[in-house]
Amino acid sequence: MSQRLVLPGLVLALAVAMAASLLVGPAALSASDVLRAFGSEGPPWIRSVILEVRLPRVLLAALGGLALALAGHALQGLFRNPLADPSVLGVASGATLGAVVALYSGLALSILLVPSAAFIVALATAATVYRLAARGPVVSNSSLVLAGLAVSALTSALSSLVLSVALADWELGRQLLSWMLGGLENRNMGHVWILLPLAIVPSASLAFYARDLDALALGEEQALAVGVDVLAVRRGVLVLSSLLTAATVSVMGIVPFVGLVVPHAARFVSGPGHRKSFATSAVLGALLLVVADTVSRALSGSIDLRPGVLTSLIGAPFFVAVVHRTRKRDEAHA
Repeated sequence: MSQRLVLPGLVLALAVAMAASLLVGPAALSASDVLRAFGSEGPPWIRSVILEVRLPRVLLAALGGLALALAGHALQGLFRNPLADPSVLGVASGATLGAVVALYSGLALSILLVPSAAFIVALATAATVYRLAARGPVVSNSSLVLAGLAVSALTSALSSLVLSVALADWELGRQLLSWMLGGLENRNMGHVWILLPLAIVPSASLAFYARDLDALALGEEQALAVGVDVLAVRRGVLVLSSLLTAATVSVMGIVPFVGLVVPHAARFVSGPGHRKSFATSAVLGALLLVVADTVSRALSGSIDLRPGVLTSLIGAPFFVAVVHRTRKRDEAHA
């Protein structure tokens, strides 16, 4: 397929996947039922199922997949590391800690409180990582990664501690564990309106760094030589990627491997240039999570199958393949 047709083809595939996802669920509905629901016709229960249950879930999957894919894509370009993903700065684990503490404290009474707590702790985690890695105005990529791993381990341990204490109350423990596993059940349009600006605005802002990330791919010295402010680019990309990750995790929990797998696929079909591959990555990320959520609903019966399970089944072998390819490339250049 011509590269000019890749993005329109993916957009069409995403539209089809989102439409098909509205048909999948415990209640068997036809395409005509869906159309009548959008046209304010048909039984009220069908309109409720489509507009209040399935549509928010589909929209959240698309927005979350887009945000995670772009965050991973930007971080891989910034670190020049094919194994970088949105969890590299500890933002995802920080958001999880904020959410489980809020749930344990009984703050789930409002739709805004748990996402707000997750979002605030996630950004605080990113700021902590940056401060730990900074030496005055200089921040190296390796220091950021190491600081991210250390802070991520701490916040993950604290989340596990809260869960362990909460299990004394089985219902509360189940609620916390369900959130930590990630998912889209029991979400509504309120969650969509929370995530929409927090996903779209940083995603659009990342496009302004496409040229700078292309220059950084050649090395920091070459980027400086062509006028790129490397420190400003690093700060901007880190902030925007952290915002995207925090916003997504604060609404739906952790959905692994989207930010790792999708950027590689996007560069494969669109080339290494960030401007084109950013757009491809956004659509592919949305498509992957919509399909994963649809399949998980189609297969769920007596078990509660989460979309993160499917993305992990795809991502884990891919991760191994990337590690193997990276090792072979390093050995060839040794």
